[in-house]
Amino acid sequence: MRIGQGFDVHAFGEGDHVMLGGVRVPHERGLVAHSDGDVVIHALCDAIFGALALGDIGTHFSPRDERWRGADSRQFLRHAAQLMKQQGYRLGNVDVTVIGEAPKVGPHVASIRECLAADLGCDVGRISVKATTTEKLGFCGRGEGIAAQACALLEHA
Repeated sequence: MRIGQGFDVHAFGEGDHVMLGGVRVPHERGLVAHSDGDVVIHALCDAIFGALALGDIGTHFSPRDERWRGADSRQFLRHAAQLMKQQGYRLGNVDVTVIGEAPKVGPHVASIRECLAADLGCDVGRISVKATTTEKLGFCGRGEGIAAQACALLEHA
């Protein structure tokens, strides 16, 4: 077995939604990012890449590469799943925590879990997604941005 962890953060900016785990979540602001700014998928990709000892998401999808400007982060996750399979691993489970005061994640958890499971090619029961606030402390607490952390357990297939 291998385990990896990931973390991602993006500042709020112009827009009317945020992407979380491949799901478009209505919000009064968008995210400042090179791709779609999906903190859930970015943290999860880093967890998988870390477990495989393959660097981080920037190693695979450089923010300096214009091909990834505005990109749908789900393609990043599908790439991570493909590398996992190529190296002889399958997903044991993932645990993701979204960190921020807004938007409310709870109403979207089921959809996020289904989306992540589809891209990872696994049962939704292997995917945990939850959210927490920072009790109004720090940049997330002040409503300046949103973050996510993820842990992935990979099993040798």
